[in-house]
Amino acid sequence: MKKCNFILVLGLLTFIHISAQTTLTGTVVDAATFNKIEEVAISIEGTGFNGSSNNNGEFIISGEIPEGNLVLLFVKNGYLNLRLPLNISQGEHKDLDLISLRADLLKEQIQIGIISLSDAELNEEDANIASVSGLLQATKDVFLNAAAFDFSATFFRLRGLDSEYGRLLINGIEMNKIFNGRPQWSNWGGLNDVQRNQQFSMGTTASEVSFGALAGTTNITMRASQFQKGTRLSYALANRSYKGRIMATYNSGELTNGWFYSISASRRFAEEGFIEGTPYNSNSFFISIEKKINAAHSLNFSGFYTPVTRGKSSANTQEVIDLKGQTYNSFWGVQDGEIRNSRLKEIKEPVLMLNHFWKLSETTELNTNLAYQFGKTANTRIDYGGTRLIISENGQESYIGGGSNPDPSYYQKLPSYFLRFENNQNYEAAYLAAQYLKDEGQVNWNQIYNANRIATENGGNSIYVISEDRTDDTQFSANTIFFSKPNDHLIINSRLNYTHLQSENFASIRDLLGGNAYLDIDFFAEANAEDTEGVTAQSDLENRNRLVGEDAKYKYNFNFTADILNAFAQAQWRYSRWDLYAALEISQTSYLRNGLFRNGHFPNNSLGKSDQLNFTDFGIKGGGTYKLSGKHLIEVNAAYLTNAPTLKNSFSNPRENNNTVKDLTSEILNTVDLSYRYRTPNLKLRITGYASEVKDATEISFYYADGLSGLGQAGTTAFVQEILKGIDKQFFGVELGAEYQITTTFKIKGAAALGQFTYSNNPELVLTSNNFESAISYGQSYLKNYRIAGGPQNAAQIGFEYRDPDYWWFGTTVNYFSNAYADIAPLNRTSNFSKDVDGFTLIDYDEERAKSLLVQEQFDNYMLVNVIGGKSWLLKGGYYLGFFISINNVLDKVYKTGGFEQARNANFRNLLSDKEREQPVFGNKYWYGNGTTYYANMYVRF
Repeated sequence: MKKCNFILVLGLLTFIHISAQTTLTGTVVDAATFNKIEEVAISIEGTGFNGSSNNNGEFIISGEIPEGNLVLLFVKNGYLNLRLPLNISQGEHKDLDLISLRADLLKEQIQIGIISLSDAELNEEDANIASVSGLLQATKDVFLNAAAFDFSATFFRLRGLDSEYGRLLINGIEMNKIFNGRPQWSNWGGLNDVQRNQQFSMGTTASEVSFGALAGTTNITMRASQFQKGTRLSYALANRSYKGRIMATYNSGELTNGWFYSISASRRFAEEGFIEGTPYNSNSFFISIEKKINAAHSLNFSGFYTPVTRGKSSANTQEVIDLKGQTYNSFWGVQDGEIRNSRLKEIKEPVLMLNHFWKLSETTELNTNLAYQFGKTANTRIDYGGTRLIISENGQESYIGGGSNPDPSYYQKLPSYFLRFENNQNYEAAYLAAQYLKDEGQVNWNQIYNANRIATENGGNSIYVISEDRTDDTQFSANTIFFSKPNDHLIINSRLNYTHLQSENFASIRDLLGGNAYLDIDFFAEANAEDTEGVTAQSDLENRNRLVGEDAKYKYNFNFTADILNAFAQAQWRYSRWDLYAALEISQTSYLRNGLFRNGHFPNNSLGKSDQLNFTDFGIKGGGTYKLSGKHLIEVNAAYLTNAPTLKNSFSNPRENNNTVKDLTSEILNTVDLSYRYRTPNLKLRITGYASEVKDATEISFYYADGLSGLGQAGTTAFVQEILKGIDKQFFGVELGAEYQITTTFKIKGAAALGQFTYSNNPELVLTSNNFESAISYGQSYLKNYRIAGGPQNAAQIGFEYRDPDYWWFGTTVNYFSNAYADIAPLNRTSNFSKDVDGFTLIDYDEERAKSLLVQEQFDNYMLVNVIGGKSWLLKGGYYLGFFISINNVLDKVYKTGGFEQARNANFRNLLSDKEREQPVFGNKYWYGNGTTYYANMYVRF
């Protein structure tokens, strides 16, 4: 009897408990099309209750939900957040029926603007631009939104880090180039419509697909089943990198038998962009087909091809800018009435992907990916070393010819060159040079063709040709990504990845410019070498004095092979108060060079295979978030890892020999950040302090130096490869972002980044050259406490945004930038700076004067005003019509975005002499930001 009573009481208590539970149900749909929306995050504000919609848009939230007036929050990327007030009674079962979300057209258009900015930043090959990887999801965070949309136009870098310290993945496959570690945006540009599904992990925070990196990780999902059903057509006008863009996208949604497909195409074009003489021609194609085999298996194929050709622009000295303005570009001229840029960058690299998604259980998934990328990258330039071979009666070879540099801003064509000697100033020649640059100042294509015609008529060869530096990469990647959620508190992620790269590198003739052939020898090496047999002039001793035609390989020819094996594992723990994570990574990297030409300068060390370079690396990271309450959160992240050097910084001069950087080691990276977040329905705030360090980095640069010491008979001038070894860098700073919703339509926002990014040691500097036999060490380069160049280190913003209930919106920001610096010449900070040709200290060396000469140039502070706005209409039949415009630098402010010291004057005497001139011959070179630019886009979606 007692047992029966106990069971009865227990059953009654259970019934009371179940009855006390509240249940909320409903279905989330698109407000225009009434298509069901999956994976909508749903939560009750101020409580721990949350859930999400399933594949049919349905959701259930149940539990002991508090009584009274509560707010149900619906969040989905690409849609406006919906806050639904509810009055809930204890134990109530409430069916909310259909919950409609409206597309967030402002967020959508900000993404378009950001991607447009990334294209604009591609103008300079070596500008070390900031990556916008990760910023495409910037609207989730006030500070990141400012960094992406307003700060990035000034070459601002998140936490001072170059893009090689970020990771960008597409469908779980890493897209950073092995050669330089950077993501190549041109390889998938123009695919805005199918790049909206992204996961971003800031810094080294937890990521489901990768161990991560100091500058963050972004995974873009381009999978047919993940795109919202419908069609989108758009047309854009701009005056940035391109002038026009047309785009069309269709997503099928689920068809019969579990099939999905998506197609997208676009074209971007300009005869010239904001910088003069910079043509832009790009087409983009995307296709994705997915088959849902059953509830457990799905197979997706994606392919995209985005061929692009664009004109480069020159960095200029202040002398040139004063004569021609900040939009001047010396790389182009007019031929037959049309703009022709001598320096084009062409990228044609299709990407094919196959992805298998396996749902092993309700809580465990396995994603396996294969990717194949192939094609070419080409950079053209004018080669003016064309010669004619002369064989004397006694059989001795000699060469005549060699053109002059056709660049109209070449230093020997500028006024300063004719005024460089204090006691012999040629004012007439300087005046004529200034007038010519003002009136003409572009590549003279007619003169180049005439020179080749005269040389050909006299039995010679082309003096000038268009040469292209080619890289033909074939890359295969395979990985498998594991996800498991064994219980409500634990998530386990892991990945195993393998990448193989085969890279062909060579120069080829793009255009003979009216000539009939080109002699494949290094005329300048022959002219400066005591070589009676012409050996050092030969690009390939196996094919001496070879005449080459168009599309022929010449100058250099070698292959790179790279293999990378990487594995990582991560655990995440989630509780009501704590979110924690920890991760480990290990990788193996190997590089090899295989020379196909036997170079005349390095006959015994250029043909065949190099020594294989091997690096074993690891990483460890961890962190977490403590929730003091629903409003206050504290977050900390820390990581320690090593990275193999890139291919670019592993071989000292791969175009000519097999030499690797001596005693090359992996970089050591460590970072820590601490954040405080405050969030209420009206106020969102984040403040973060961070400290990062890069140790034992290696950087290789190429330039012509004058004033070298200790070379003996080799002289004092040479084209050199500068190897900077054991570089340490420090990055400290604070990030702040805040926004306050004053009314339902009006919001104010602010952001700030205060940073100090410096060299923290004095690395060793080594020079190699084909002018001297072995590498020469100049000891320490005294870089400690110099600032790292790369955009402003401080940035601040204040602005507002207005959203009208009638679906038009407008916003403006005022942005202030400071502490931007010119890149310094490390050679000038070595012992060479104070030495003469014999290696002795210069008699007239003045240490105090030397210090003043080597002060790093800091650019002027500046302020930019940006405006953004748009309007959308919901038409009958579920059609969206929208218009968006952004105007940057409304006040047309002139400002420098970057620059560098020329390393030509390598010692005190040369640099002092040049700096004391009214106009230095080898002054710093600069890039300027755009003036007032606009981007306008109109689209229809149905």
